Amino acid sequence: MSQSLCLSQEIFSRFGTVKRARKCFLYTAKGVRLTDLYQEGGRAILGWGGSAFTVLKNVLERGITGSYFTDFSSPNGREKSPLARAVSELFADDRHAFTFSSKQAALEAAVSLSAKSTSVWRPWNPQVVDWQGVDCIVFAPVLPYTDSIYILAVKDSHVKYGNDSEPGNEKSVSLPNDEFPVSLTRQSFLSSPLCAAVTRSIYDLIKALQEREEKHWFIYDQIITKYWERKGPYLFPKIPKEVYFDFVRHCLDCNLVVSPDYYQPSIVPFGADKGNFSKLQKNPFTYD
Repeated sequence: MSQSLCLSQEIFSRFGTVKRARKCFLYTAKGVRLTDLYQEGGRAILGWGGSAFTVLKNVLERGITGSYFTDFSSPNGREKSPLARAVSELFADDRHAFTFSSKQAALEAAVSLSAKSTSVWRPWNPQVVDWQGVDCIVFAPVLPYTDSIYILAVKDSHVKYGNDSEPGNEKSVSLPNDEFPVSLTRQSFLSSPLCAAVTRSIYDLIKALQEREEKHWFIYDQIITKYWERKGPYLFPKIPKEVYFDFVRHCLDCNLVVSPDYYQPSIVPFGADKGNFSKLQKNPFTYD
């Protein structure tokens, strides 16, 4: 049984179903509000809800949910797709964007294009890296329910372009199959609503990167440093691995949802306050 499923069952057994989610909070059938530090492994780091969900709903209402090209899912004769333009702005560099259904597939494609300059990125990464100097960047969208989507951001110089035959047209990224890099043929097609939502989430992330900083995270240090080592907003457990899931259960009893995976950090809940940790303060978890 997966760790996330175990967590879901633990939540259900205590509080019933989750009826609503907003920002960093989960609202349950038993009327208990849970503070979410798991945040879908980081995909909900911007919170639950927001403009990306509005975009998803609006595009769904247009009915363009098929496998055909639309303004949201295809370059449509433009040099850059909307997703590629968003990715280029995120990394302040001209890049092309490809989507894959697994991290492994995205990394394999990245390595095949640039074995010496491929890296995995996540927002507020405490490591100092010149990301403009990295040829291929793999990252997960900051959008809940996209656990099967990974984005590969490739420098334009590593992707060949076809040429439009009509004068005045911009060069197109549409390539004949025999010219398209083999490593990218495994890319996944995103439906228009989902592609539009992922694109919007990147712009939301760009804005959040300018707003959220150390001062929003260290305010909890007095409470959390007993249990976690904090690096930016990410919380790495100090709890021994053999009793870690006991700690996960204890946190649930304190109305806190933390990462069920020992190797997946929890995240400081942006928008919460110290009062959300009061039960944990009053009822600390003890371990040797």
